[in-house]
Amino acid sequence: MVVYAGQGDPRRSMSLLWRGAAEAKPGLTLESILDAAVAVADEGGMASLSMRAVGERLGRTAMALYGYVPGKAELVDLMYDRVLAELPTSYDLSVGWRAALTAWAQDSRAFHLRHPWVLVVSQARPVLGPHEFVVLETVLSVLRETGLPPSVLRGVVGTVVQFVRGAAAVIADAREAAGATGVADDEWWYARSALITELAPDFAQRFPLTTWFGEEEPPPVPGEEDAPYLERDAVRNFRVGLEVLLDGIEAAVSRVVSG
Repeated sequence: MVVYAGQGDPRRSMSLLWRGAAEAKPGLTLESILDAAVAVADEGGMASLSMRAVGERLGRTAMALYGYVPGKAELVDLMYDRVLAELPTSYDLSVGWRAALTAWAQDSRAFHLRHPWVLVVSQARPVLGPHEFVVLETVLSVLRETGLPPSVLRGVVGTVVQFVRGAAAVIADAREAAGATGVADDEWWYARSALITELAPDFAQRFPLTTWFGEEEPPPVPGEEDAPYLERDAVRNFRVGLEVLLDGIEAAVSRVVSG
């Protein structure tokens, strides 16, 4: 499922994003509607979100919400921008851009796992709300310390953001799969690994590089000992991949300095 932002009336959506709610009516506010909408999506995913579901959570009808939000399309834009306000807006640059960017990446991954429905909102068309720009300002405040020009930082920002979203999506999908299928992650992998050994005894000869790739036992992940296999693996890959990505940024900085 993919949801595209900005599907409602542009003027009404942008006015709500940048100017706030209209005059409040007794017992209901735009803020309370957004809080309820976020709670619905957090609990049941984007597929569970509807004006009716939000209204029921507030003890109101769907029609009661339309005086504040024109429709579901605008609601998605508003709740997306609202949750982005949870992210930190500054990082300690005295420790260097690498440590600061690592902290930002960890915070961003944790944010996406708190609100996995955010991953369903396509990046092809941004919401263009104020908190979305605050997130960009925060990342740029860290990466500007590298000294790389804007033409290079465009690619760096896009790569870092998509890396973090992708890392979070693996864990979010694994958690959703266990709930949707009723089969735990470790159980699923164990059953199929055993069958491969039984049904393909020549697996190592047919796929030598895959076999070599899996021979070395990966190091334990501190703090993730009780997590399902795929989550542990995803956390490990996130940490290793982030270090490699940061090494690449450092190499780009070195080229600029030496050039």
